[in-house]
Amino acid sequence: MGATSLITAINVLVASGFSIAGVVSPQSILSSTDSPNHASLIFALYAAARTIPLALFALAAIYKQALVPLMILGALAGVVQLLDAGVGLVQGDFGKTIGPLAIAALQFAALYYLHRAKPLPAAGDAA
Repeated sequence: MGATSLITAINVLVASGFSIAGVVSPQSILSSTDSPNHASLIFALYAAARTIPLALFALAAIYKQALVPLMILGALAGVVQLLDAGVGLVQGDFGKTIGPLAIAALQFAALYYLHRAKPLPAAGDAA
C-alpha cells in the first residue's frame, strides 16, 4: 500500500501543481507560440477546480490508509493523466505527452500490484 500511496500522492500533487501554475503563471504551461489570455485563465481555473479536490480526497484516503477509496481515486488520477497525455499529444508537446503517460503507467502498475496483494472485497461482502 505504501508504494501505491506514494505514487498516487505524487500523481495528484503534480496535477494540482500544473493547474495552479496555469492560474498563477499561465505562460509556464502554454506552448511558446501561445499567449496567455482570459480564456486560458478560465481553462486553468476549471482544471484547478477538478484537480485540487481530487488531490485532497486522495491524500485523505492515503492518510486514513483506506484501501477502496485509494484504489478508486488512484484509478481516477491515472485516467486523468492518460487524458492529459492526449492533450499533450494534440498540443504537439513531447514532454506534456510522455510525462503524464509515464505517471499513468506507474499509477496503473501500482494499483495492479496493490490489487493483487490486497484484493478488493466483493459487493455484498461484509467490510
